[in-house]
Amino acid sequence: MIAPIMIDVLGLELTHSDIKRIQNNAVGGVILFTRNYKSKTQVRKLIKDIRNIKDNLLIAVDHEGGRVQRFKGDGWTHIPAMAKLGELYDNNSNKAVEMAKTCGFVLAYELAEIDVDFSFTPVLDVDYGSSSVIGDRAFHKSPQVIAKLSQAFVDGVNQVGMKTVGKHFPGHGFVVADSHIAQPIDTREISELEKDFEVFSKVSIDAIMPAHIIFPKVDDKPACFSSVWLKNILRNQLKFKGCVFSDDLSMQGALFYKDINQRVDEALKNGCDMVLICNNEKMVDEVLNNKKEYQKNDNLLEMRLKNNKISVNLFDKERKKIKEFKNGI
Repeated sequence: MIAPIMIDVLGLELTHSDIKRIQNNAVGGVILFTRNYKSKTQVRKLIKDIRNIKDNLLIAVDHEGGRVQRFKGDGWTHIPAMAKLGELYDNNSNKAVEMAKTCGFVLAYELAEIDVDFSFTPVLDVDYGSSSVIGDRAFHKSPQVIAKLSQAFVDGVNQVGMKTVGKHFPGHGFVVADSHIAQPIDTREISELEKDFEVFSKVSIDAIMPAHIIFPKVDDKPACFSSVWLKNILRNQLKFKGCVFSDDLSMQGALFYKDINQRVDEALKNGCDMVLICNNEKMVDEVLNNKKEYQKNDNLLEMRLKNNKISVNLFDKERKKIKEFKNGI
């Protein structure tokens, strides 16, 4: 059983405050950022120290490739932005699918080496050319191409024994506003939205992350707090059986509810299995200090790294493909 709150830690090693927070019964996960990384040796020790405090804990990272890759240098492969795979698809679809699987495999292999359970990837948003925060993080403008490339990417990740998280349900690619700093509103009818959110049912992802976007023609709440989106559409209509992780509840797009405790309660009540609170110590402490008994979740155990034994030779071969691809861009 895993508790439903995922938090961050302050730096390269654990502080007394970090340790106290991780020990809290409500905490079931830790997400790592660039500030937590200096070298592979250092981050391995950090992760080991976290697991020594609590072994039934999920450790995750936003590590997509392109401009969203938290760990760089010290032997890390710089995964290309997913849009580069979409561009390749338009010229050579078979090669693009093969490269997508390679990217997923290498990304997962390198994270598994340091004992990260999973990354919040792939991005399944449709690229409408309007969202700067999504942009080249999206595979393509075609939902069909996104489904093909992302499934290959997922296959590569799964080969290592790692799970995947598709984001940002039901789609973040259309709106201009960035939910980190604003409250985006997508005014399309649900008939227009279907091509965006049906992608999530065509890829064998293990979990999803909903967007902090309001779709007023469907519900007046952001998707993260909406039982219409997370229960009626995601669970009942699309038959999704996996886990649901909120996006960071400290983001501007989550301020639909002013109080952080209410945000946590509404997200969990309306369909999230785990909620993230990051980059805001005050909010984290406000939630952890309320001494509320949160229900733990068996399904979250499925997100733990299985760490299949993969030969170094296979990894080296796949990694070389990425280097050759990037050199040809």
